[in-house]
Amino acid sequence: MKWQHVIAHSLPILFIAAGSAFFASPASAQDNYEIQVYGVDTVAPGRTMVELHSNFTIDGSKQKIDGLFPTNHAEHETIEITHGFTDWFETGFYIFTSARSGQGWQWVGDHIRPRFRAPERWHWPVGVSISNEIGYQRRQFSVDTWTWEIRPIVDQKVGRWYWSLNPTLDRSWHGQSVNKGVVFSPNFKFSYDFTPKIAGGLEYYGSVGPITGFDPVAQQQHQIFPAIDLNIAPQWEINFGLGVGLTRSTDHLIAKMILGYRFNF
Repeated sequence: MKWQHVIAHSLPILFIAAGSAFFASPASAQDNYEIQVYGVDTVAPGRTMVELHSNFTIDGSKQKIDGLFPTNHAEHETIEITHGFTDWFETGFYIFTSARSGQGWQWVGDHIRPRFRAPERWHWPVGVSISNEIGYQRRQFSVDTWTWEIRPIVDQKVGRWYWSLNPTLDRSWHGQSVNKGVVFSPNFKFSYDFTPKIAGGLEYYGSVGPITGFDPVAQQQHQIFPAIDLNIAPQWEINFGLGVGLTRSTDHLIAKMILGYRFNF
């Protein structure tokens, strides 16, 4: 249809516009609710993907810091529901929860995430997409209650090797980090297909501070996750890993699992 043709060829303009809006005025730190390096692929049109993100902090903060609940032995369960509208656009919705001894099971917040990608018919040498995630989280769980994340995504498959780069930018709209402006939180993944159904590799997650001047290394967050992906069937997504924090500002040991299924609705 004509409108689809016009919008598809306007995607680069939409990417630029989103970035311009983000920087027009002066983000949240690395959290343990959705630990994932995004690939470029979006959910197919007319289909819905439901994912469960299960993250358990084996060794984290053991007392309140800046009014936040401790993370040690906290179980974070996140439900992500994503619907594909076209071959270049999807929208996801998140429900964040947390359970910990003495605190019970609590609702943390919700986010919405529209995402655009360069369609495969453009035949670019690498995959490219951009995600915008906007949402609220309660003050007991985040020093910033309203945040916006803009996440460019570039990935490529070369033989059995795969890599993905997410040079993420975060901004707080309400909370302790508003004055920091835009925070740089790079994520990276590379993996190797050992078999058609099993891939293994490393995932990196970081938050280094404002783009106008990075925080001292001790205040930055850096995590490395050896991770496994199981490709048991096209409709399934299974990922699990064990993450190690590399600085004192990062939770020291986290186990994570992603279990997703693509439905035909």
